[in-house]
Amino acid sequence: MSQLQIYFLRLLLFLFLQSFIFNQLEISPSIHVIIAPLYLFLLPFDRSIISLLLIALVLGVSIDATSNTFGLHTSSLLLFAYLRPVVFRVFSPRDGYDSLKSPSIFDMGNRWFISTFSILLLSHHLWFFTLEAFSLNETMLILQKTILSGVISFVVCVILQTIFIKRAG
Repeated sequence: MSQLQIYFLRLLLFLFLQSFIFNQLEISPSIHVIIAPLYLFLLPFDRSIISLLLIALVLGVSIDATSNTFGLHTSSLLLFAYLRPVVFRVFSPRDGYDSLKSPSIFDMGNRWFISTFSILLLSHHLWFFTLEAFSLNETMLILQKTILSGVISFVVCVILQTIFIKRAG
């Protein structure tokens, strides 16, 4: 199976999981499990910003259409896609990224993954819940939802990686 087919099937899997399982999951009013950013994160290092933004747009609009979230997922995923190359540049290894590796916890290690993914995921969640509240008067509620949902989403994303992503070597 070609890489393009694998990434397309992975896109469908993330769309299904987010729209029909995790968006329906009611853990508490303050916790929303959002795994869609992991799809964008796991795309190859050499993706251009334009292709990342287009993929984020397609994934976000698809999730919003099935979830009636009116652009929350789209705008948050676009922010994630826009910040991804910046955060990757900041945490770039001294010799740069190996084109044969993927930005997964297995290829890049725990420290790199935790640093980069947590920054991007918290940025995503902060934007998502700020737009959801649509008022800065709810700052404490926004921060509470961002932190609680961020931690739960992070753990679920690590679990999904261990289930669906092959270890290198």
